[in-house]
Amino acid sequence: GKATYLHIGEVVDGVDMRAEVGLLSRNVVVMGEMEGQCYEYSSKLCSFFDFDTFGGHIKIALNFKATHIEGLELKYMGQQTMGHYPIHFHMAGDVDEKGGYNPPTYVKDVSIHHTFSRCVTVHGSNGLLVKDVVGYDALGHCFFTEDGPEERNTFDHCLGLLVKPSTLLPSDRDSRMCKLITEGAYPGYIPKPRQDCSAVSTFWIANPHNNLINCAAAGSEETGFWFVLHHVPTGPSAGMYSPGYSEHMPMGKFSNNRAHSNYRAGMIIDNGVKTTPASAKDKRPILTLISGRYSPHKDADPLKPREPAIIERFIAYKNQDHGAWLRGGDVWLDNCQFADNGIGLTLASGGTFPHDDGSKQEIKNSLFVGESGNLGTETIDNEIWGPGGLDHRGRTLPIGPDFPIRGIQFYDGPINVQNCTFRKFAALDGRHTSALAFRLNNAWQSCPNNNVTDIHFEDVPITSRVFFGEPGPWFNGLDMDGDKTSVFHDVDGSVSEYPGSYLIKEDNWLIKHPDCIDMPDWRGSICSGHFAQIYIQAYKPANLKMKIIKNDYHDHPLYLEGALSKSTHYQQYQPVITLRKGYTIHWDKTAPEELAIWLINFNKNDWIQVGFCYPKGTTFSILSDIHNRLLKKTYKTGTFYRTSQMEKLEHRYPSKGYYYWDEDTGLLFLKLKAQNEKEKFAFCSVKGCERIRIKAVIPKTAGVSDCEAMAYPKYIETPIVEVPMPKKLSSTQLKTKDHLLEVKIETYKKQYFHLKDDFAYTEVDGVRFFLTDEGIQLVVIDGHHGNVVDRVTFKNSILQGIPAQIENYVNSIKDHSIVLVTSKGRFISRGPWTKVLEKLGAEEGFRLKEKMAFVGFKGSFRPVWVKLVTNEDSAKIYQALPIPVMKKMKL
Repeated sequence: GKATYLHIGEVVDGVDMRAEVGLLSRNVVVMGEMEGQCYEYSSKLCSFFDFDTFGGHIKIALNFKATHIEGLELKYMGQQTMGHYPIHFHMAGDVDEKGGYNPPTYVKDVSIHHTFSRCVTVHGSNGLLVKDVVGYDALGHCFFTEDGPEERNTFDHCLGLLVKPSTLLPSDRDSRMCKLITEGAYPGYIPKPRQDCSAVSTFWIANPHNNLINCAAAGSEETGFWFVLHHVPTGPSAGMYSPGYSEHMPMGKFSNNRAHSNYRAGMIIDNGVKTTPASAKDKRPILTLISGRYSPHKDADPLKPREPAIIERFIAYKNQDHGAWLRGGDVWLDNCQFADNGIGLTLASGGTFPHDDGSKQEIKNSLFVGESGNLGTETIDNEIWGPGGLDHRGRTLPIGPDFPIRGIQFYDGPINVQNCTFRKFAALDGRHTSALAFRLNNAWQSCPNNNVTDIHFEDVPITSRVFFGEPGPWFNGLDMDGDKTSVFHDVDGSVSEYPGSYLIKEDNWLIKHPDCIDMPDWRGSICSGHFAQIYIQAYKPANLKMKIIKNDYHDHPLYLEGALSKSTHYQQYQPVITLRKGYTIHWDKTAPEELAIWLINFNKNDWIQVGFCYPKGTTFSILSDIHNRLLKKTYKTGTFYRTSQMEKLEHRYPSKGYYYWDEDTGLLFLKLKAQNEKEKFAFCSVKGCERIRIKAVIPKTAGVSDCEAMAYPKYIETPIVEVPMPKKLSSTQLKTKDHLLEVKIETYKKQYFHLKDDFAYTEVDGVRFFLTDEGIQLVVIDGHHGNVVDRVTFKNSILQGIPAQIENYVNSIKDHSIVLVTSKGRFISRGPWTKVLEKLGAEEGFRLKEKMAFVGFKGSFRPVWVKLVTNEDSAKIYQALPIPVMKKMKL
């Protein structure tokens, strides 16, 4: 008969999606004896299961003579009580040659199915070989390492299918179990299921120094492979290693593994488990999920060289949320494949700081597919079915029909993406799919050292290469601090066509300059510059909103709410800034009594100047120090003294600096300058993190510390481009047929001594068309190929008359044309002729002023990049337009 579901047995779009085949039947069967229905040998069991879960178990303990399990079928094994599993190596120590076992201990060619608690448990045991083992339909983590000290175990060619929640550990439990099972918790504990529990995994690896080779994890209720950290060993293994050992342990071999059809992720490296009993201070039960940071070093010693965790030839597809979420330390991927995941890959460091400063996450030589030819099967109960981006054919979709599918998601950093191919990422009108994107609803920092190089796009419209987000579904208000400061470095221009450029959010004026080129389809801008970050920690109070203004764009402030929860004793703000510029910082209430300003990603001699707003009558104590985060030591480096001359801020000595207190405007000025060298990927200097600490004695009657009205125009600076924009790649250097068209429109008054003149031009890919007469100029571009097809000027004498001439001209323009309009002089800005701009996409009801720049489109739809700028003194548009111009299909 015909199969109910689509079955894939081939490589699809370059990703191996051939189905795994696991043989369950064996000649020798060990099987538990089952009752006809559930009975409660443990509390509340039958509220979670309607079948008997009391099966058999096999246990191997310390000092066994020899164990080699091979060719066995285990069915109805395991129990919903601790220590009773189908195969359980319990505190057996070294079970390989190191422990005197020759031949070494192994479990081979075994099938374990319909198990009531795990598949193979390795507990306090090292050096075990688990090979060619199939686990199917299991409750709880299937291939399970337990307490944290388990090392040198190898899982080779193992297959885990259909892993369901269990009652044993918080990480085994689903949301309902998490809420109802509170044994071990302190009275008053309120579970947070998605944080404390909900982590059941096919492979649960409690120590990274184990080997996983040729394994497959499919159909877990949560995750395929999860590397979790035990800060100290738990259970009977307590005391076997010193605190922090597993967080720094190098990873064993992880090669040629695959994960698909999992809910949360194909693979996770993140989190720890709580290793202390519940208490009034922390009511959560022991082994609840908590935060954890992995940073591998030689011999698990953070003072020795880093030893990257290498993940090679990993395949992740059809995972609903993530293909992989990997947090490091040095975690490097090579030759991996991701397809049909909600989010292909997120590489994370520490949110605030990389836990292991100087490390990076990296992916090379890998493939990302947004929507493969594996369409899935539409069923009555499949709520997530909708049109594909490229061909509009129906297909299964991750998370939701309008979820913004993304290949790589930038988060904090630093990360390096090199020689990766993105295939079949195509946005719809209503679904913001993109190859590269940023973490949704991000409160944390975004590192300017996130680098991409040698990126290839296949069946990815240029409009879907990147998306910075917009307010709406999934992005919410796009108003969290990390949302506003997102950035990455396009090292060779393989994403933006501008080598060495930085791609930034379109309205981040802290790092924009006059020559940046907007890319409206990405909601971003293409810029150049030298960038770094400042971390500002505010104490007393810790609940302020901060406003930071760059002096050359004083009318475009950036508002930050802080990354930390309101319950912390300080708040932290983490903007990306342009170096060698001046800034002012303001607050929505009275300024904090204490500030710590950290210089992040500053190379030696990099600087910015900042004016901090304080109430009149404030006095200050200011010093500099260096904080070594690894050694947790701080030492003072200098003191700042008051000066009455702003120029003296330049005089910075190793142990002495100056501050300027402009009490009339309420601004305390400091020049923040890095004194020490920094390693390439480090956030802080080789000596530690350089900081300036301000303690302020503030009058008790002080009001809101917002000095903006007093600071400007006094401290306005002229916008200057410190780093020239890179030259756009030529057509012969591009790898795809679609490309960007650079258009610049500028019109302004200029003055030579006592002479005034008007200046106006339109520029298309470096070719300028100047206006010589007062009036308007239209430059018409073929929207299919990007060629200029016509240029015409309408003088004021024509604009002030009957508009037939300009109307006839616009009507004669072919559909699918880009039309650039520029004004010069005191052009006729009102009258019937202006209606032609509406035909080119201008919104109804606009009013033109003395200067006008307009990017329009003649066609059956209105592209997102249609834009009108009109002002009294000047008007300017710098944009990159996608060629060919394409209409997105509706969701």
